[in-house]
Amino acid sequence: MPKSSDVVLNLWKKHLGSVPDSVWERTELESLILADNKLAEISERIGDLSRLRMLDLGHNDLTQLPESLGKIVGLSDFLYLHDNRLTSLPSSLAGLKALRYLNVSENALAIFPESICGLTGLIELRATDNQISALPDGLANLSRLRELHLRNNQLTTLPASIGRLTELRQLDLRGNPLTSLPEIIAELPKLEKLDLRWVSSLDSLSWVEDLESRGCVVYR
Repeated sequence: MPKSSDVVLNLWKKHLGSVPDSVWERTELESLILADNKLAEISERIGDLSRLRMLDLGHNDLTQLPESLGKIVGLSDFLYLHDNRLTSLPSSLAGLKALRYLNVSENALAIFPESICGLTGLIELRATDNQISALPDGLANLSRLRELHLRNNQLTTLPASIGRLTELRQLDLRGNPLTSLPEIIAELPKLEKLDLRWVSSLDSLSWVEDLESRGCVVYR
């Protein structure tokens, strides 16, 4: 949530339909909340809001985002894009190196957006309830990631490069049609929770006991 000292514009659930041009003139803004407004598009002018640290575009009808979003390099706290109709993310998003939290859940993503692999400051990534069928090796670039939430996608396995996420604490794979998982998951040194509930297609994993023996909670 925005800090009390932030310059905040909260337009949550104001039935806007479209964003007034006056919003893009508020270049002093540090937090902008446009959630739940039936927005179908966002102006390229959003790139002018260079001081933003938090942006909430969740619960709208967005099918795409402007490339200028990648110009807001100070965006560090949160980027909420959940519950839209996004099928991809702009490549420029990879420029948001300071971003710590990204939520792209409840969209129409079938391919994991490559631009996310450039968000090297990410600590938490939520990409639940999409149609993602594979993760790229580039996900291993997210060396600071602590939480990875992938519930209800179409994943059948994970790349072995997941083993390079050495800061990972939580891995949520619920509701995916998994048929295998790389054994290197058992070597993730800080993993505290592995959630495999609602997965009926996965054979027993011999290495799960190794995880549990060192204190990782495995839900099956």
